[in-house]
Amino acid sequence: MGEDRRLVAVVALAQGMAAAHTPRESWRAAALGACRALSGGFAALSVWERDLGRLRVLVNVGDLAADEDEFPDGEAYPVHQFPEITEFLHERWVGGGEPDAWVETAQGPAAGRPGYCHQRVAALRRRGRGSCVVAPVVLHGRAWGELYVARSVGTPVFDRADADFATVLAAVVAAGLAQTERLEEARRLAFTDALTGLANRRAVDVRLEEAVERHRAEGVVVSLVVCDLNGLKRVNDTLGHAVGDRLLERFGSVLSLCGAMLPGALAARLGGDEFCLLAVGPLADEVVKVADDLCRRAGGLELGEGVACGVASTEDPIGPVTSARRLFRLADAAQYRAKAVRAVRPVVAGREGPDDPVVRLADEPSHERTAERRRFRGRR
Repeated sequence: MGEDRRLVAVVALAQGMAAAHTPRESWRAAALGACRALSGGFAALSVWERDLGRLRVLVNVGDLAADEDEFPDGEAYPVHQFPEITEFLHERWVGGGEPDAWVETAQGPAAGRPGYCHQRVAALRRRGRGSCVVAPVVLHGRAWGELYVARSVGTPVFDRADADFATVLAAVVAAGLAQTERLEEARRLAFTDALTGLANRRAVDVRLEEAVERHRAEGVVVSLVVCDLNGLKRVNDTLGHAVGDRLLERFGSVLSLCGAMLPGALAARLGGDEFCLLAVGPLADEVVKVADDLCRRAGGLELGEGVACGVASTEDPIGPVTSARRLFRLADAAQYRAKAVRAVRPVVAGREGPDDPVVRLADEPSHERTAERRRFRGRR
């Protein structure tokens, strides 16, 4: 491959990873870009999991064998089967060597080090591949994993120039992975409450919109629990905001624990002393049971005064839920009613008969609803 073509291939790989929106998209772009750049028939990107002592495959692309999936759930190999992982990727490099790529063939080593690797050669033969090039991926100064590109039997065997080019491609992949990590961290921070580590209001808004769309399209049950931590102002005023923050953190842990009882539930802090749980799929009674447990556990928190908890579920008689805003209004109104009557258990929208006060409050014009909430608050 000429220098110009290689430069174009490098740019294409970098651009493909830069355009990725998720780690999976980034891994796939890396493997595809390297496969095309090296005229391979197959490529894989794997990560070295030191704590588990294994090389785990993140993505396979190209001509997959019968035992290969694009995003495998459990394709991993103990590092003792691949001694170059520890000897070459780590020890030799730390000792002053360079993290250069090497070539293996179905007959043995062809170019570069570390030399014959029985497991790789056996895998090449088993899957009808004639040669492969293995390039260490180094991220943040440490061996992160490897880029693997193979060619089928009957095609030209990789040579030293291919191995050198694979080393360059691995460096480009490492830069792309670093960018993906930064973007993921930025996304995480954008959707995470800094104090409690729970999701924030922005995350709830996005997830709730998606959930209601699923409800409208598929009829999936969507339930929202909104709760207000009682007594926070008193704690802040008498013991200081640091103690108040600890109370918020403790309640956040309780909410997370209870949310774990509902598969896939999102636990979030909406702001101030307001929190919520969003469940998609579980039946309304299951959500109410968890909300009841949440109230009980919150009542046992030191310094706090329990929690006012409201629940709204599309499974209950609350009328059509055509928007995320309406379900949120219903859960919010149920929480305000729980606050008004000093309920120690959840108030559930739609369960107080045809003229349910929670549904009526939620569906009132905004100015009337605000006045009603103030009246509820005045009863405290």
